[in-house]
Amino acid sequence: MEIQLKLNGKTVTDEIAPDLLLLDFLRAHRCYSVKRGCETANCGLCTVLMDGKPVLSCSVPCARAAGHSIQTLEGLQEEAADFIGFIADQGADQCGFCNPGMVMNTIALLRENPDPTDDEIRAFLSGNLCRCSGYEGQLRGIRNFLDSRR
Repeated sequence: MEIQLKLNGKTVTDEIAPDLLLLDFLRAHRCYSVKRGCETANCGLCTVLMDGKPVLSCSVPCARAAGHSIQTLEGLQEEAADFIGFIADQGADQCGFCNPGMVMNTIALLRENPDPTDDEIRAFLSGNLCRCSGYEGQLRGIRNFLDSRR
């Protein structure tokens, strides 16, 4: 089946199998920030933005993404650069495996709510599995970024 979608601002047309997951489509199109983790929609490593909203690409059939705009970290480097250093300064990127999902959800959060409370930040990041830092470093980094904008 043929689908067409917008991937990081560029129109992509491709022939896909009906059961192809969006995760596999994105990796085939060189979006390696989208990672395969649990494959059960529990870890957040495969988070992408579909029409500006975070979705878990491991649970989205690629055919469902047809006609939509998909953004991965590869297409959001400039926006991510604004705050990722603040997270790194807190030591919250120890192994780095969860970073793309955390960054994608942080971008979605800040687009939706430019001045979130700590509880709102925690709620938005809660779907991301991080075994290294316990999330407090990410929270401090995002809070420091928000404070720096004031």
